[in-house]
Amino acid sequence: MRLWVTVFLLAAGLPGWIPVACAQSAPAMPESQWHDRMESKLPVTPAAASADLKTACAAACTLPELINLAEQRNPATRLAWEQARARAASLGIARSEWYPTLAALALADTARVRVLLNSQFYRQTYGNFSPELHAEYLILDFGGREEAIGEAKWNLLAADLSFNDVHRRVIFLVMQAYYRLLNAVSLRQAAEVSLKNAKADEEDAGARLQHGLATKPDLLEAQAARAQAEFDLQAARGAEAIARGGLATALELPPETTLEVQQVDTLTVPTKLADTVRDETERALAERPDLKALAARMKAADAEIGRQRSTYLPTLSLSGDAGETRQYGQQDMLPPGYAGGETWDAALELRWTLFDGGRREHEVAQARAQKAATQAQIDALRDRIAEDVWNAYSNAQTALRQREAALALVRAASESYAATRESYNDGVRNILDVIAAQKALAQAQAEDVTARTQVLLQVADLAFQTGDLLAASGVRKQP
Repeated sequence: MRLWVTVFLLAAGLPGWIPVACAQSAPAMPESQWHDRMESKLPVTPAAASADLKTACAAACTLPELINLAEQRNPATRLAWEQARARAASLGIARSEWYPTLAALALADTARVRVLLNSQFYRQTYGNFSPELHAEYLILDFGGREEAIGEAKWNLLAADLSFNDVHRRVIFLVMQAYYRLLNAVSLRQAAEVSLKNAKADEEDAGARLQHGLATKPDLLEAQAARAQAEFDLQAARGAEAIARGGLATALELPPETTLEVQQVDTLTVPTKLADTVRDETERALAERPDLKALAARMKAADAEIGRQRSTYLPTLSLSGDAGETRQYGQQDMLPPGYAGGETWDAALELRWTLFDGGRREHEVAQARAQKAATQAQIDALRDRIAEDVWNAYSNAQTALRQREAALALVRAASESYAATRESYNDGVRNILDVIAAQKALAQAQAEDVTARTQVLLQVADLAFQTGDLLAASGVRKQP
């Protein structure tokens, strides 16, 4: 009977612990996927709710409005902010070492023993209750606390600068997505104009065919050109939809969020760069927050080395207790007794560690290695900054020259298309010439749009590399 009860209890408990046991095991075979019912219990982060863009943007969203929205919603800024707050708390912890610690104690104990008197044991029972205050204070540590506070200060500064660098990256991410959307919108509009021209050419060819001034192949060529223009328009619309999703994602919004942005024609496109590449590089080396953060970590490493060195010297500390005690005692054959009174003690301790198995030597060596590694990071970052600024400056210069060439190309292509259409209507040129001129104009308009947005993108990249984005937009103290 006992065996059956045991089996029943085990069977009743199996459903509860089998999934847990399976969830703690590895997949049985490498060639098949692993699934378990415990997967359904994992928390799933809900999709981000769409922000109220009507409150963020008055009409068409401007770039500053979208940057402000991204800085509020991006989890990277919140992460960097919380890390900076944690460093600020570490500084408070380091500063607390300058103050004494005070603790309230309540000690109570009771015991029963047998005491030998002459040739007989007597039972004794006693109890004790003592409320006390305990105080400790480190008087002297030869600079250990100052170095710990210095290390915490520099680490806090590095965290604040890293917070600024996160904002720099978020700003640039939004700018890239914004300008790409403006480029896609302009290319779609150019494709619509190209389709309109192609339809006009097709209508002209059809009208001329009816009057015997054109041939059937002329009309077919015009129809093919119109079909190609429609194909290009659909591709441009698809690219615009992808760009809209990219901007929404950069803003931490669902990709399907509707965003109305400015027209690229309303933006001021730079015509030249204000400074030389040497000036831009020097400003980047002086202002980049990621480089400053590494410099702050170098200072923190120096403070860490100083703190580790202080452990070679003695420390002087004071400790003491003060309170009252209430005692109770009883012995066989005797009446119980009570007693009480104040108690206190104080101690001054000088501690000097003479041997620790090489721990302090290794800790100093570790701190020095970390400092050397940080210096190597600084050197590598300085070289990378110089290269990145040079590349960004060169790309910006190229974009400015291409913009000038694109403007001239659009003017020439527009004049050529108008003259070709006029000659075609006069019977001097054929439909192939008109189609070729129309395609050249469409290509020139697309290149003009791309050149214009490339100027904006490359100038933004240069500002990103030099750290000017932070100066232009300002940095929040909160995410």
